[in-house]
Amino acid sequence: MTDRNVLGGELEPCGTDPVTGFYRDGCCTTGPEDRGSHTICAVVSAEFLDHQKRIGNDLSTPRPEYGFPGLNPGDRWCVTAVNWLRAHRDGSAAPVVLASTHERALDIVPLDALRQHTVDVPADLSSLDDSPG
Repeated sequence: MTDRNVLGGELEPCGTDPVTGFYRDGCCTTGPEDRGSHTICAVVSAEFLDHQKRIGNDLSTPRPEYGFPGLNPGDRWCVTAVNWLRAHRDGSAAPVVLASTHERALDIVPLDALRQHTVDVPADLSSLDDSPG
């Protein structure tokens, strides 16, 4: 059985630079060991990172002892549903990639809240062209 996203489709990868996911597999997969429900694929913003630091969840400071590189604005990361929801309620939610957000996030966060912050990010970022059209 494959993991499903909040849209009902197959769960797509969230990010590999840095490698995200509770299981560090690039996906927001979850299981019984993942007590924090790292199920929301967020494109972290400076505002979101500042909010997380204020609530005691510092995502920007590298922690090499845990294999954690520290995040920068624009990184895609599987964040906990509870902390994302708190940021949403505080007006600091990070954009969300719905196709890469695990359906278990819906146990905590309403789909409408996720849809308010949806962003469409291509799986292959090399397809983005920075040159003027």
